[in-house]
Amino acid sequence: MEKNKRKIIILSLIAIISLVLFVVWGLTVKNYRFNLSIRIPKVLGILIAGTTISVASILFQTITNNRIITPSIIGLDSLYGLVQTLVVFIFGSTSIFMVNKTINFLLSASLMVTLAMILFKVVLKKGNNNIFFLLLVGTVIGTLFRSLSSFMQVIIDPNEFDALQAKLFASFSLVNTKILVVSVIILVIMGVILYRDFNKLDVMSLGREQAINLGVDYDKFSKKILFFVAILVSLSTALVGPITFLGIIVVNLTYEITKTYKHSVLLIVGTLISIIALVGGQFLVERVFNFTTTISIIINFIGGVYFINLLLKESKLW
Repeated sequence: MEKNKRKIIILSLIAIISLVLFVVWGLTVKNYRFNLSIRIPKVLGILIAGTTISVASILFQTITNNRIITPSIIGLDSLYGLVQTLVVFIFGSTSIFMVNKTINFLLSASLMVTLAMILFKVVLKKGNNNIFFLLLVGTVIGTLFRSLSSFMQVIIDPNEFDALQAKLFASFSLVNTKILVVSVIILVIMGVILYRDFNKLDVMSLGREQAINLGVDYDKFSKKILFFVAILVSLSTALVGPITFLGIIVVNLTYEITKTYKHSVLLIVGTLISIIALVGGQFLVERVFNFTTTISIIINFIGGVYFINLLLKESKLW
């Protein structure tokens, strides 16, 4: 435990230094006001996105007992892309649903949470709590949503498609401060609720049978955690866009660094690693690539390579 405390302190210092460097890099007396007005909302967006992605991924892998899959497998990322495509296809890129970021955020988040709840309600019926069946259904739905999105994107006006592309890739540019406030409030409420359930989460990581034997109402608690996961994924995706492979990187690095089952440690370390990764990715986007790429491309490339490496390791075990 003492070793993990030291690791948390070190990661906290790295995260703070990274955030400070990101904010103050290139500031001068003439441009600091303008740059700070842009960079501070970006930093807040990074903090929220890092927290939501890491917490959602860790909780999801605890419930499924699998360190390779992430919440995106149930189709929420694909639904986000479908919602944005539908809005442009039906109303156009200049409609209030696209121009007003708050309305777009509420629309996307509410539909994503609603789909997740319907999915959980139908698949996870009482007495038939098959998580892997849920993952299979989610994969099929995600494929369907991506196919529908691709079909509509092909036939819409090219100018409309250009406007749509900005929504389909993760970005911390021009973050809406109103959305940040709502996101922080939701995160605080969920943090307080989850804090009481750390012990149950530790038990859930042992597996379904062991958790039931130790007195945990597995079916009820897993649905509660999946509901939280749906909200967290909806927040992060609707706020900055989909970052598919970040969860895989964060969770596996967290387990490698901490070597513990304690969620009080895992959630903190995972959040810090996620923030460091996002700050580093955004720094590369702005300072190295001069906005010629997006943070999702960088992280998904690294995450994809890491994911293949994980699969190769798993295959060797068999």
